[in-house]
Amino acid sequence: MKFKSAVMSLNDSGAAPYLTYNSLSEIPFINHAFSTRLGGVSKGEFSSMNLSFGRGDDDENVIENYRRLCESAGFKYEELTASAQDHHTFVRCVGKENRGVGIYKPRDMQSVDALVTNESGVTLVTYFADCTPLFFVDIKKRVIALAHAGWRGTAAKIGEEVVRTMKEKYGCDASDIKCAIGPAISKCCYEVDESCCKHFKALKELETEKFIFPKGGGKYMLDLLEANRQILVKSGIPEENITVSDVCTCCNSELLWSHRATGGKRGGMAAFMCIK
Repeated sequence: MKFKSAVMSLNDSGAAPYLTYNSLSEIPFINHAFSTRLGGVSKGEFSSMNLSFGRGDDDENVIENYRRLCESAGFKYEELTASAQDHHTFVRCVGKENRGVGIYKPRDMQSVDALVTNESGVTLVTYFADCTPLFFVDIKKRVIALAHAGWRGTAAKIGEEVVRTMKEKYGCDASDIKCAIGPAISKCCYEVDESCCKHFKALKELETEKFIFPKGGGKYMLDLLEANRQILVKSGIPEENITVSDVCTCCNSELLWSHRATGGKRGGMAAFMCIK
């Protein structure tokens, strides 16, 4: 599989290929991964590594896909804890008592777009198919978080909410947090209309000209990765602590699930992270 990135690596030695960030791989106490659409058992429009329940795929296939990804990337299936995303900004702190939720146990909350923990033995899981994953690691307090930042979550500054939660609940200092943004649909492919763009124009405290690019006719190209980067910097995270993906999900739709590239007929990917 042809793959090109200056900041991410494709790990394809196991049955289920996955991506990692070079910068996060240098942190010794965590394990992280971002799945691809390859190496699973799902069929048809979900072929083959679909990690999303509720899209029409057989649950047995999705569960087997999770098991395969966990085996390849070094996670324990029994320790997975999933979000329940609906494009809002609720941040949930989780521990060992939440293991299995959203995977092999029913969801117990209906609006969770970010997960935070300081416990080992808990693997955070969030879902994607163009939206922006945000990874957070406090290298001193040993606290980790994952967030799902679609356009609504980005405009509502979910990254800021995660940093606030890490500070208030775990005593984190923003200067100690390492972040990674993406992979996601990038400015080359993400066209939006005025009804969407107006939410980003309202972010007056940010340099909006760096992530909003007018095309004319009420259409814009939007850079969600840059918008999230600026939000994290405004939240106190040093610029040098932030890595931004150079992998567009839509441009790489043979490797990664893209809602736009497939017209919505797709499976889903997941980001994973745990404290060893």
